[in-house]
Formats: sequence, structure tokens, C-alpha cells
Amino acid sequence: MSDHKPVRVRFAPSPTGDLHIGGVRTALFNWLFARRHGGKFILRIEDTDQKRSREDSLGGIMTGLRWAGLDWDEGPDIGGPYGPYVQSERLDIYRHWAHWLVENGKAYRAYETEQELEQIAAARKAQGLPPGYDRSARRLTPDDWARFDAEGRPYVIRLKVPLGQETVFTDLVRGEIRVQNDSLQDAVLLKSDGYPTYHLAHLVDDHLMDISHVVRAEEWIASTPLHQILYEAFGWEPPKFAHAPVILHPSGGKISKRKHPEAAISYFINGGYLPEAVTNFLCNVGWNYGAKDEKGEEIQIFSKEDAAKVFELERMTPTGTKFDVVKLHWLNGEYIRRMNPDDLAVRLREPLERAGYEVNVDVLRRVTPLIQERIKLLNDVVEWTAFFFVDDIHLDDPVQLIQKGMTAESTLNALQRALAVLQSLPDFTASGLESALRAVAEELGLKAGQFFGAIRVATSAQKVSPPLFESLEILGRDTSTRRVAQAIDLLKSAG
Repeated sequence: MSDHKPVRVRFAPSPTGDLHIGGVRTALFNWLFARRHGGKFILRIEDTDQKRSREDSLGGIMTGLRWAGLDWDEGPDIGGPYGPYVQSERLDIYRHWAHWLVENGKAYRAYETEQELEQIAAARKAQGLPPGYDRSARRLTPDDWARFDAEGRPYVIRLKVPLGQETVFTDLVRGEIRVQNDSLQDAVLLKSDGYPTYHLAHLVDDHLMDISHVVRAEEWIASTPLHQILYEAFGWEPPKFAHAPVILHPSGGKISKRKHPEAAISYFINGGYLPEAVTNFLCNVGWNYGAKDEKGEEIQIFSKEDAAKVFELERMTPTGTKFDVVKLHWLNGEYIRRMNPDDLAVRLREPLERAGYEVNVDVLRRVTPLIQERIKLLNDVVEWTAFFFVDDIHLDDPVQLIQKGMTAESTLNALQRALAVLQSLPDFTASGLESALRAVAEELGLKAGQFFGAIRVATSAQKVSPPLFESLEILGRDTSTRRVAQAIDLLKSAG
């Protein structure tokens, strides 16, 4: 391929379900490469598999890509000079080129029924031959075609692989790959329903859309010789190929939506992950940023924009890479800690509202700095702060209030003393509350953890919460005293 050709890459998912995290990684690598070279990143929808395509999937794919910050320059929603960008809207184009191949002796019609194909496969197996098609329809003549057409027999169009030859192509990640043509199938290019297969449709689109580089998953390496043969049959210049390594689950094998919920992008969108952390993490799944800090240590936290400045396809790894969600969990926490608290508060609102809480934005903004060092996922905000966004908390068992080394009686006395402070303290601030309540703990001969633990449960119904005195200040005098009074009543009723 000519080096001067402008960089144009595409992400071409099939709308068959939730967007796979491997698809997001493929889209990311394409996006990085396009941005690195000032090129175009195209979104194309490959929906020619009518049996598996789902109408609701396209919206989910776009939502997932937008969530990850992977904006496209051309696509089904924004158009472009090479549209349409949905394959089911381009069927006449594929049919034209499929019949062109037949007319030029590069492909042929095959009329076998499903039952006949099964018989062929069984016969090959009995003879110890590899599974697949036996190329028998190559022997059919135009007269045979006319006779079958007159009978109303449907047909497919198959690629006529040049036998006795070798196909060679270069993968930018793995180098030169050679395949004997006799080991390849005469792949179906156009199905009997008039829909193309992936082999034909994607290749015609890549050529007509002037795609310069095809960056896709490793699983397509085995099909690339067929695609190389197709390019040669058309007389078209192929793009450069780069196949990203498979993503492995830490427990072994490919990460799969069927087995692993974290294989779907929705897992991360709904699970409280920051898109910046996810794209940062995915950059290192099959590629390596490679930069080091002033201490000589590898930089692990970087933006996709920073990665785009140094991204090259040749630096992808050829071997499978494990998808370590534990490390992503850590990375997400690091991103949370680096955020501006007000920006973080904006992100934290959605998981609270999704959990059914009516969020006071001012309260959330005040609470956010208290939990920023403590949470690793946005969804953690619910566990840590829900008590700020309800009128009443629910304590059903007085035992919850009694701290280690204390009794129901000593807890009741401690909370009554705390209530008196909360009701009368002129300076209802975190510092004022801490000073006054520590003095009471000393008077009562209680450890700070015992006294404060009882107050924490009384005001939040939680053993773990944001710092107590700051929490009391945000809750305010009325709410704090009401909740402590309710805890006292609970202890009394149990006595």
C-alpha cells in the first residue's frame, strides 16, 4: 500500500447484542491510530447476519462508544462521503460485485441444499478429509445454471480459490504469513437470500470507503488469506492488516459475554467505572504505553489523548493478554482520587439517583471530598452516603448501637450525653463537635472509638461512614439530634 495514502480506519461491529469489551478495545486502537496520524475514524454497522442482528443493539453500541469517548468522523448517525454506513442499506452494491466475480471467472454459483452439504461433509469425514465443501459446483456449466434456475433452485456464490498456489500477506503485528491455497475453503460470498457474508461485504466496503488499515481481532487472521485472494480477484490494492491479540480471562480462555459479565461494556457503564480509567486500562491490554517517569518507573496512568501521541500498530503484542478487573478496579480508584471534587460530585449523582435517592446537589458536593479517598467505584457512593439523602434511617436492632466493650445501659447513657451536646452546642461545626464530644468521651471513660461508633450508627445506621464530625455538620443539628433521639428510644424500648 502506498505510504502517502491518508489514514482511514474503521470499527465495524455487528449489532447482535451488548458491545463486547474486546470490541471497545478494537475501536480504541483504531481511534488511537487515526488520531495519531491525523486520519479518519469511521463507524460502520455490519448487519448482514439477519438471524442474529437485533434492532436495539445499534443504540447500545453507539452509547458504549460515546461513553468511552471514542468519537467517529463518519458513521450512520452523522453520515459522510462514503455512506451509507449500514450494510443492509448497501445490498445492491454487494450483489453487483458478487456477480462481477462470477462473470470474470473468480467465483461460481453453487446450488447444493443444506441436506446435500451435510452429505458432502459426512462423505469427506468418512474419507479422512478435512471438513467443509468439496468444490463440486466448480464443474457446473452455464447450461447447468440455467437448468437449475428454471427449476427454481436457489444458489449461493462461492469464491473460486486459485488452487496449487500460495497466498502471502503481512500482518503488522506478526510479520509475514503464508498459507497454501489448497487448505482454504471456497467461501460463500453471497447467500441464497441475497445477503453477503462478512468476507465479501466488509472487503467491498473497505475498498469503496478507502480504508487504509484494517485493525481487527486476532480471530480474523485465518480468514485474511481469503480476503487477500478476493482483493487480487478484484484487482484492488489491499489495506494494511493488524490483528489485535485475544483478550483472556484471568481464569483462562477467552473473555466471553456468555461466561463473564465483565466482557460487556454495560458492566462497566453500570458498575461505576470511569470511562477514562477503562480506556487507560484497555490501552495496556495488547499494547504498551512504554513511557517512564523521572524515577524510571513505568507510567500507568495516562489519557487516551496521550496514548494517541505515541500509538503505533507495530507495538501491539502478538500474544493474548489477560483482562485483570482487579487492576482496573485499582486504576479506577486512582482516577477518582485525582479528580476535581466538584467534577466527581457530578459523576456521583447518577448512581445515587439510579439507586432511588433524591439527591441534594449541595449536600453531595460537601460529602464528596469526605469519601474521595475511600471509594474505588462511583457506585460505592451509595453504600457510603445514602444516609445523607433520606429523611429517616432504619435501625431495627438495638444491638447495632452497642459497641465492643459496652453494654446497652452504657450505650444509652453515652447517647443521652451526646444528644445533650448536639442540642446545645453553639458551634455546630466539625471542629466544634469533635472538641465537645471528645471531652464527653473522656468524662465517661470511653474510648473514642466506642463513643463515636455508637453516634455513627445512631446517625447513619452504618458501622462505616465518612468522617463522623463532618457528617454531623452536613446532616445538621435537627437531623442529627432526631436520629440520636430515635436511637435512644430504640434502646429504651428494648430495655
